[in-house]
Amino acid sequence: MNAAYFIAGTDTDVGKTTIAAGLLHAARQMGKTTAAGKPVASGCEVTPKGLRNADALALLAECSLPLSYTEVNPVAFEPAIAPHLAAREAGVSLTVQSLLKPMQHLLAKQADFTLIEGAGGWRVPLADQDNLSDLAKALQLPVILVVGVRLGCISHALLTAEAIARDGLVLAGWVANIIDPKTSRLEENLATLAERLPAPCLGRVPKLKLPGAATVAEYLQLDLLD
Repeated sequence: MNAAYFIAGTDTDVGKTTIAAGLLHAARQMGKTTAAGKPVASGCEVTPKGLRNADALALLAECSLPLSYTEVNPVAFEPAIAPHLAAREAGVSLTVQSLLKPMQHLLAKQADFTLIEGAGGWRVPLADQDNLSDLAKALQLPVILVVGVRLGCISHALLTAEAIARDGLVLAGWVANIIDPKTSRLEENLATLAERLPAPCLGRVPKLKLPGAATVAEYLQLDLLD
């Protein structure tokens, strides 16, 4: 059975790509075919082949289907700024419709396990009044939430979960990514998240010196997803 999810984060720099790559690797270890999308990425490097984003390349490396870079990351911007600002500077109309078709194309490949990764937190602006969360709504994908565990993460996580539910989407699971292992009352914070988030915890990933996909996959439980 084909399964697809939207990867969201409680904020920027919470490890969405690290966790997404780990989930894809775990799926491959289970014998599943994998595909992934990063609809829009800013902070890209200029290469002879065009703009390339490190996060999108990390996702592509864990795709078992023969995908091109552009299929994974159709819209790329060089400045490491909010996507809607980068798009405005580049003269590009960044709307849900402009991102929807390439992601539908990716989902149509029907990999056993597909992830579409957002940018930043849940309410990342696009053009006009569109938000990146509207893409998740248009695709009607269940959401996996990456919680960057540090001071303040409980409120960020619960507010994001409320917004996901308000948008009519299902929170399929969440991952605790320990950004700050010295967080005061770490265990109590994790217990509160487990009590209050309306979905199973798919794993607790510690602060890793080398957070490669294979290493991260060891801390994840894909079988907890419906």
